Amino acid sequence: MNKKQLIDFENDIAETFNQGKIRAPIHLYSGNENFLINFFKKYIKKNDWVFCSWRSHYQCLLKGVPTRTLKKEILDGKSISLCFMKYKIYSSAIVGGILPISLGMALSLKRKKSKNKVFCFIGDMTSETGIAYETIKYSINKKLPIHFIVEDNSKSVCTDTRKTWSLKKLSYENFKSKYITFYKYKLKYPHAGAGKRVQF
Repeated sequence: MNKKQLIDFENDIAETFNQGKIRAPIHLYSGNENFLINFFKKYIKKNDWVFCSWRSHYQCLLKGVPTRTLKKEILDGKSISLCFMKYKIYSSAIVGGILPISLGMALSLKRKKSKNKVFCFIGDMTSETGIAYETIKYSINKKLPIHFIVEDNSKSVCTDTRKTWSLKKLSYENFKSKYITFYKYKLKYPHAGAGKRVQF
């Protein structure tokens, strides 16, 4: 899956949503294709687990979910809760909901002495929640096979994360740890939807 294919897929979903053919919330990516392609290529193997929040189209595609299968699930209203066990990818629309689940999977892999890892993608606002602090702290202290990717687009629904918390720098920004990767990207779409229909 290359950059053009990722962008074309999201543009197609945006157009389909604006035509009223998707009758449920969608959360689109843009501007972070290069980062995700390189990260998946470098770190994430076929049998590793990937956990995401409600914005997960790119991760699903990069994990191997066929575009036709993914689009059908989105058309069925499951864009914010995409789960494909065959491809070892799981997402949740609940803020922070994937964190304890990803921790549990990492703990299970460690107990089984598996060589596979867990990769958990969270947004910038989720990274500032209590459940994130507890999950990350436990994972580091217990040396679990998990890596957290904080995706900073400065949005939390319709608020700016830094302004909300009166922070100049987020907690995991420039944080040096083999357990955490922090990156920024600029999102062209609103938090939800594609800009021409209802904002959830």
